[in-house]
Amino acid sequence: MEKKNIFNSKIFKIIAKIVLTLFALVFTYFFLVFVLVFSAIAEFDIAFIYIATLLVPALLIPLIWAKKRKRVLIVWSVLFAAFIIALCVDVGIKRYNKSITINTTPNINVHEYLPFKEDSKIAVLEKEASLKLSENLPIVDGAAAVFPVYSAFVNAVYPESTELWDGVFEYNNTVGGYKLLGEKETDIFFGAYPSEEQIFAAEEKGTKFVYTPIGYDAFVFFVHKDNPIDNLTTEQVQAIYSGEITNWNEVGGNNEKIAAFQRNEGSGSQSMLIRFMDGKEIMDAPSEMVNDLMSGIVEKVSDYKSKSNSIGFSFRYYLEGIIQNPDIKILSIDGVAPTPENIKNGTYPITGPLYAVTFEGNDNENVEKLLEWILSDEGQYIIEKTGYVGIK
Repeated sequence: MEKKNIFNSKIFKIIAKIVLTLFALVFTYFFLVFVLVFSAIAEFDIAFIYIATLLVPALLIPLIWAKKRKRVLIVWSVLFAAFIIALCVDVGIKRYNKSITINTTPNINVHEYLPFKEDSKIAVLEKEASLKLSENLPIVDGAAAVFPVYSAFVNAVYPESTELWDGVFEYNNTVGGYKLLGEKETDIFFGAYPSEEQIFAAEEKGTKFVYTPIGYDAFVFFVHKDNPIDNLTTEQVQAIYSGEITNWNEVGGNNEKIAAFQRNEGSGSQSMLIRFMDGKEIMDAPSEMVNDLMSGIVEKVSDYKSKSNSIGFSFRYYLEGIIQNPDIKILSIDGVAPTPENIKNGTYPITGPLYAVTFEGNDNENVEKLLEWILSDEGQYIIEKTGYVGIK
């Protein structure tokens, strides 16, 4: 009697198929882990992760159980090839968009505006300053847009040995600067008015800010140079940033969805936007439309996915005096352009003071001396020579 081969029995084949099926499921799990890790590098859409994960058991299990494996293999080879092609196209588009949209340079190249340097771009007095400080130097700090101004103050009044980040001459931008001033680690912060949160944080530490206006600047909105819109009303801009207006054709422009960029909370320009909105709630912006650096918002509006549908905001001097990006244009608001003349005569509707912010109870007498000098003809000359509008 011929002995039956156990390996050819139906039971063994079924058990083998079950084992292979379990192996396929285990393999799917590890494949999912691999795809999730790799997706962080390649930036896959979540849909591709799910499809890739389902594709493995959908390919392996029919191969294990089907009688006509050749047909199954052909069908799934075609599907797998289509998936790989779609995946490559998706990654390619993402890489391309990233290359043209995220080109964030530093907020300001501070080395171009350092004091006591022959090739510095800062404003310089025509004669020696009437105030010279040599000891108990006030610790000065400020925002990116104001760095050229207070660097010029240092150049005029402080000892020539003063260097950036030496404990006296600091640059920590708005968020870090107001934090340090609130902790009384600095004496004067130069910039826009702080946010309510920054004021509250300072008061929690027992610090009360004192505001000395030293100049004026315009808060401006800008778009891509190819956007046909040159002017918006105050109400239209508020409607755009509240989410009521979502397409440029609603304000006389092209039929394009508006990409309204914002800054990070606590930045000077975002705080200014909140005040400009006059109580209207600002819409939540996608993370890719929120920029920690002011230069980032300029770069993205100038080349956001090679489209002209973007809008952003900043301060006039920062755009015209520091960034000077040829691919953007500043809008008129309510029919008035933000020129120095219109800022000075008050016809441009969104102007704001440039502040020297100190804290109440500072016992360094040189702080008051420096503030008085900044408000003098010499200090105001530096402010106007830099590109701001003087307080007088």
